[in-house]
Amino acid sequence: MAATTSSFRFKSLEFILGASLTVLICGAVLLSDVLFPGAEKVNLLSRLVPPLTDIQHVFGTDPLGRDVLARVVAGGKISLLVGFTSVFGAVIFGVFIGLVAGYYRGFWDMLLMRFADLQLAMPFILLAITFIAIVGGSLTNTIILLIVSQWVQYARLVRGSVLTLREREFILSAQAIGVPDWRIILQHLLPNLIGPVIVLMTLNVANNILLESSLTFLGLGVDPTIPSWGGMLADGRTYLQTAWWVSVFPGLAILLTVLGLNLLGDWLRDSLDPTGRTTG
Repeated sequence: MAATTSSFRFKSLEFILGASLTVLICGAVLLSDVLFPGAEKVNLLSRLVPPLTDIQHVFGTDPLGRDVLARVVAGGKISLLVGFTSVFGAVIFGVFIGLVAGYYRGFWDMLLMRFADLQLAMPFILLAITFIAIVGGSLTNTIILLIVSQWVQYARLVRGSVLTLREREFILSAQAIGVPDWRIILQHLLPNLIGPVIVLMTLNVANNILLESSLTFLGLGVDPTIPSWGGMLADGRTYLQTAWWVSVFPGLAILLTVLGLNLLGDWLRDSLDPTGRTTG
């Protein structure tokens, strides 16, 4: 009983902390134009002001005199846009492929899953370099790259669940009375797959924010002229010894955002799948 109570308290704390971080950061980013309208204002007279020394620049300023706090909040737009948009694209594509492969099996299952295995065998960084070298780096291309690299996860997850569900009595009964395949897929299979897909989506948003920041830091992602957390890290790496705050605060923003989303994902996993809960 004591273990159950302790686990419940931990999961509640997990949700509160994860939801608070996510809502706080996403809310600040969405309201960045109202909170910090001059995020890209250059003031060379105030360049590299240390944090907590000027009330107008709590997080200090960068080499061009721009307010670091304003840029961190505004730069979150790109990172969150890439994270959420790429995940939704991967979900739509991957769930469709997984439903087709798992329900119809046979030739389509073999063809689609062998293609998925081929893609899984290719390292992400190799795929990213090849893709960017062919089409170039931009915001749109970064989103497409992440969709292409992650649809396989959803396809395999959905296919595995569909292979089990299609043998259940309610599916066999629907087939026996002549219910069309599309209705079986949409009304009977898809609702039973929402839970695991939502959990994976939450975790992948955090992962995609990290990937976008890494690609932009390496010069393979978003255009450097567009403020983003990865771009800010890249801009500040030459000032780590003299102006550490230029890179540290964007890094903290990434850390807290990923932490909040991962905590939410863990809570959702335990809430939507009670049989898979861990008892620590």
